[in-house]
Amino acid sequence: MSDNVTDCFLAFFVIVAPVWIIFHYVGKALGSRRLNARDAAAFDQLSQTAARMEQRLATLERILDAEVPDWRSNPNLGARYGNPMG
Repeated sequence: MSDNVTDCFLAFFVIVAPVWIIFHYVGKALGSRRLNARDAAAFDQLSQTAARMEQRLATLERILDAEVPDWRSNPNLGARYGNPMG
C-alpha cells in the first residue's frame, strides 16, 4: 500500500505538477498581453486626443495656406513672426 501512495506522489510531482505550473505561467503571460479596462480607457482617450490634434493641425495648415501661401517653402518665414527656430 505504501508503494502505491509513493508512486502516486511521484507521478504527481514528476508529470502533473510541472505541466500544471507551465500552463499556469503561460496563461498568465497570455493574459497580461491584453489591455485591462483602465489601460483600454486611457488608450481610447489618447486616441481621441490625437484625432482632435490632427484636426487642429489640418485647420491651422488651411489657415496658413490661405494667409501665407509660401509658408511651407520659406525657411526664413518663422523669424518674421517671432519663431526663434526659423
